[in-house]
Amino acid sequence: MKPFAMTEACPCGRQHQKKPLPYAQCCGRWLESDTPATDAESLMRSRYCAFVLEREPYLLKTWHASHRPARIAFDPGVKWLGLEVRSHTVQDATHAEVEFVARQKPPSGAAMRLHERSRFVREDGAWLYVDGDAL
Repeated sequence: MKPFAMTEACPCGRQHQKKPLPYAQCCGRWLESDTPATDAESLMRSRYCAFVLEREPYLLKTWHASHRPARIAFDPGVKWLGLEVRSHTVQDATHAEVEFVARQKPPSGAAMRLHERSRFVREDGAWLYVDGDAL
């Protein structure tokens, strides 16, 4: 697990008035407490941060049981380059989709993009990642 300063710009890149939000005011609210993310986009952003910071417990906790892996293997030396949220679609009170592009660079080789439309469900007051389709 990688340490991260609460005052640094949040890895997810969310901004307020054209300024990066500090981690404490953005995804840190969800990753550093038991408070669930308020919507599917916030959960998706916080899960991106959890991959950047290698926070396996958070990722497993926010993954719907129907698709949750037993564990997560992080690729050593991967550098995360950024996140772009393309859309957040609320389907009803308990279902939503988020389309995003996450960029990363392995220790050797060219940078790669993960473009996905992810499905989320809200259960017991908490949003959970279900699965996604690569685009």
